Amino acid sequence: MKPIRYSLRVLSQLLSYPDAAMRQQWPQLMTVLDEEGVLSSARRTELQALVAHLQHLNPMDAESRYVETFDRGRATCLHLFEHVHGDSRDRGPAMIDLTKTYAQSGLFLAPEELPDHLCVVLEFASTQTPEVAKAFLGEMAHILNAIFSALIKRESPYAVVLAAVLELSGHRAQSVAIAVEESLDESWSEPEAFDGCITRGQARPGEAQPMHFVRKTSTSLSGVTA
Repeated sequence: MKPIRYSLRVLSQLLSYPDAAMRQQWPQLMTVLDEEGVLSSARRTELQALVAHLQHLNPMDAESRYVETFDRGRATCLHLFEHVHGDSRDRGPAMIDLTKTYAQSGLFLAPEELPDHLCVVLEFASTQTPEVAKAFLGEMAHILNAIFSALIKRESPYAVVLAAVLELSGHRAQSVAIAVEESLDESWSEPEAFDGCITRGQARPGEAQPMHFVRKTSTSLSGVTA
């Protein structure tokens, strides 16, 4: 199996906050993708187009659009456990378990880094063999497809990066049904006194929180190669 280490790291960087230091790296990142050559030619062309688009933007616009895309809404959030556990109490233990998995492989996070952020997940996968990395990412393909679909719905150019991650995991980017996203005011509002707890992402009391891995029929999406 061909190495995918550097391609995973490039995709992690492309999903990172586009500050000045990151923007300077973009041309070199595209060269790395071409040299490793594990992604299809069509996918690399899409990623080149993304970088060209971001470079064309005013730096402040590029940064504000990144925040608007990934930090202001659940459907496109890059914290993967947000899509599995929501606000439930299971999220904390899941974070601890994932951090331990990283540490056992020699990857130790800075205090401000959260283990379920997709950039961190991709960095970890890049330290594994291609077989292990593909299997690891394949377990979260349903989450990646949900984020991909939400980005397509928003007509975000970042959808091509999720499509590339799915390609490296051995899965196809495909359209899946996504829940109607509530407004920020609703998602961040405090529950009324004595009105109970937020239940997003929770199973019924006393039941384990399931993770569902569902393979759906591929649907063609304009602008991104599935």
